[in-house]
Amino acid sequence: MSRGPIGIAAAFAALFMATMVVAQTVPQLSGPSEKMENVPARPLPKWTVDDVRKMRAYPDQPPVIPHSIEGYQLSVNTNRCLSCHKREFTESSGAPMISVTHYMTRDGQMLADVSPRRYFCTACHVPQAEVNPLVENTFRDMSEMGVKHLGEH
Repeated sequence: MSRGPIGIAAAFAALFMATMVVAQTVPQLSGPSEKMENVPARPLPKWTVDDVRKMRAYPDQPPVIPHSIEGYQLSVNTNRCLSCHKREFTESSGAPMISVTHYMTRDGQMLADVSPRRYFCTACHVPQAEVNPLVENTFRDMSEMGVKHLGEH
């Protein structure tokens, strides 16, 4: 079924208007930028490298990396993280063991080695730096909202 030139023009006009509405309502994270202008990158902030485990904001949050990973090799053939955090190396390294979930398939079957889908650690685990957030964080922990732990009065 053919729409004809007027129907196609109306469809394009509607698409253009929808794009304009989205463009006006979605906030920019970095502020306005000049078109095609070379802007120097800000220097990277210094990472927090105090080796202190950080409190997690919510259950199942991946732990952050409390040490430098500068120069760590993380490729298909090598994963330096596992040289300390893999189960069999934690006693000698003193590092916390990676979660047992990292040894499971997506169907919950246990594996003898780290699951390939959990091999690239920095997909979930990141080093930290003291920086201002790009957007306001309004997260509140359940305990701040008056929710009591089981057994509390």
